[in-house]
Amino acid sequence: MNDSRKVYLDHSATTPVDPRVVAAMLPYFTQKFGNASSVHFFGQEARAAVDRARREVAALIGARANEIVFLSGGTEANNLAIRGVCEAASGHSRHLITSTIEHSSVRGICEGLGKSGWEITRLPAYEEGVVQAEDVRAALRPNTVLISVMLANNEIGTIQPIEEIAALVREERARGRRQLWFHTDAVQAAGRIPLHVDTLGCDLLSLSAHKLYAPKGAGALFVRRGVRLVSQNVGGHQEREKRAGTEGVPGIVAFGAAAKLAREEMAERSQHDQRLRDRFEAGVTERIGNVVFNGDRGRRLPHLSNISFRFIEGEGLLISLDLQGIAVSTGSACSSGTLEPSPVIRALGRNDELARGAIRFSFGKDNTEQDVEYVLEVLPRVVEKLRALSPLNREEMGRRDLEAIGQN
Repeated sequence: MNDSRKVYLDHSATTPVDPRVVAAMLPYFTQKFGNASSVHFFGQEARAAVDRARREVAALIGARANEIVFLSGGTEANNLAIRGVCEAASGHSRHLITSTIEHSSVRGICEGLGKSGWEITRLPAYEEGVVQAEDVRAALRPNTVLISVMLANNEIGTIQPIEEIAALVREERARGRRQLWFHTDAVQAAGRIPLHVDTLGCDLLSLSAHKLYAPKGAGALFVRRGVRLVSQNVGGHQEREKRAGTEGVPGIVAFGAAAKLAREEMAERSQHDQRLRDRFEAGVTERIGNVVFNGDRGRRLPHLSNISFRFIEGEGLLISLDLQGIAVSTGSACSSGTLEPSPVIRALGRNDELARGAIRFSFGKDNTEQDVEYVLEVLPRVVEKLRALSPLNREEMGRRDLEAIGQN
């Protein structure tokens, strides 16, 4: 392993905790240790901190503080949003619309609902990795309860037409459909692009702290006033009875501090990330052949690049880069450990070879130009070495040789 340099390019999986966020949360482990549900001074001190954090998280997405429910992360937020709404729906309403490129947590929830009798429509995302609003319109049925389409994809970064989908929902409500709701998973987008729930028009929106330079273990769900949902965690009155359990005050405080910093520094961070990503992609194009960039390269998050390298396995490339001190990902961190090709890359119409050869590079605020140059120095050598050893590449070279002989 390369001990001289470490380059972290997996910020879509998680982010390092900002020292300013650590400083904000540390007192709530020791001298400010109270239970936020207690009525004495210690408890009320913790309650005030949770309330401040709730306001900061709400401000990040243009919501009201009382529309924010604190949870353990994005996966729990998706569970509460989707299961909660579906369980609250009347018995005859049993249809849900989602997409083929959702996060594994949403896919898993929908699979479970499908086994319990719900009808699930999964919309295509086409080669660009973008769902079409007209497909949503065509999929709507009289018994549709919920539409769940992510705001930005976690593997390829493509931004979905959330405002257009929300407009369709408003049209349906104007016709008398009072039990049709719209959820979006904004875990990857929040803090990276400006978000306002009223502009987006969604009814529910999922967030996660550890994508915002805060610790793992905290998340939130925006629940617009009037949305009915059944709590998935019962046994207490916390979070206005939408999520039972003693609040994790240090993590919530950290989430609030990170949300405030993200709101204040978003433009600067996004410009920084995009500049490094674009320099990286230009270097890959110049120095490495037989690569395919996955997803719409215009309509995407500023920090993320997903590239398929032909004739090699992404897992081998990931390990080889790790040995050189470079951390990347073959896709969603929540799907690590599986040998199956990425369902997101397959949903773009890519074959198994391209799906297995896909690598996600995701930049962050602490990356530097020197990091990019180091990766561009190492990556071509590693790709060349792996291709020389690859049976996929030998098969391709043999095919080309036969074609050349045939032409002669």
